[in-house]
Amino acid sequence: MKSPLIVDREDTKWLLLDQVLSMTTSRRSRQEMAKQGLIPVQNTGSIQRILLITLFFSSEITYVIDELTNRKELRAFAHIEEVPSADDVYRFISRIDERQFIGLINALLHTNCKPQRRTHRTIIVDGSALVLDLNIFKKKIRKADLVEKDYKWGYCNTKGYYLGFKLTLAIDYPSLIPLAFLVHPESPGDARLFAEIMDELKRRKIIRTGDTVLFDRGYYSYNNYALGITKYKIVPLIFPRKNFDPEKMMRKMNCPLSIFSSHQYRKKQQEYRGLVQELREKVKKWKEYPPIRSIIEDLFKVAKGAFSLHNLHRYSGISVTKFVALNVLLLGAVVTAGVNQKIQLQRLAEA
Repeated sequence: MKSPLIVDREDTKWLLLDQVLSMTTSRRSRQEMAKQGLIPVQNTGSIQRILLITLFFSSEITYVIDELTNRKELRAFAHIEEVPSADDVYRFISRIDERQFIGLINALLHTNCKPQRRTHRTIIVDGSALVLDLNIFKKKIRKADLVEKDYKWGYCNTKGYYLGFKLTLAIDYPSLIPLAFLVHPESPGDARLFAEIMDELKRRKIIRTGDTVLFDRGYYSYNNYALGITKYKIVPLIFPRKNFDPEKMMRKMNCPLSIFSSHQYRKKQQEYRGLVQELREKVKKWKEYPPIRSIIEDLFKVAKGAFSLHNLHRYSGISVTKFVALNVLLLGAVVTAGVNQKIQLQRLAEA
């Protein structure tokens, strides 16, 4: 039997949810909904809050709607005057364009969860498996059976072989606010995804010259060290493997010829050498950074343990991407509300 959603304003979880939902009722949030063409704004906001409550309590949309219909105090808490039907919610999710939906989520994150920008930012990037709720032991599923499916076979160290997708997430440190995410079918190697996630960060003007981006060993590649500096002008601190050769890495660091064709070539050459030198120094001290990078794993645990991102009941790429986008928004709202320490995240994941 499911627990009733009875508002308790003395319970820390309900207090946290109150702060999360209040971010969707602000004037700027409503403006962002209108910019995306999601009108009437009041109805869009109500559906969005229903979806966030559903994720927050790992429940079902129909159950949350029934609870809202039967509980006046819950409607007041969620700032919902008229409860939409389940069909209205499912219709909204299915009809909204994927890019439009992701654009709304990014805009809401930027509006309500914008981290304080320092001179140089530190960004943490990592990936995690998105496993679908399929019984692979009851029926054998071969690659030939997945030709027309969005999901594919993948592999990760913790799950082994699985059917599903892969999430790549970038967060700001130390605020832990999500900055960007990508969803891929199957489980492509992290090293292959380096350029794609960096292109996304560059396209949205999230990274600037001199920023440091932390990557796990999965992204290890000598070419990625060089690409991070020459193309993206950041310090790509990719944790090295056992056979790492610093001198081989430095041989990859060739100053681009395009710098010398610029009228500011001396300034750009000095900038390039500064990035190379900073990378050299940080690679020497890379063992100081794993405790910092590991905090993104706690965010994944919260998303999977507390917010229903474990064993997804969705099987199309579009549906999974929208669901992940809502999870990313919820993570951003939670850390902005003050749950941004390792112990706090671990408690929330296990609650």
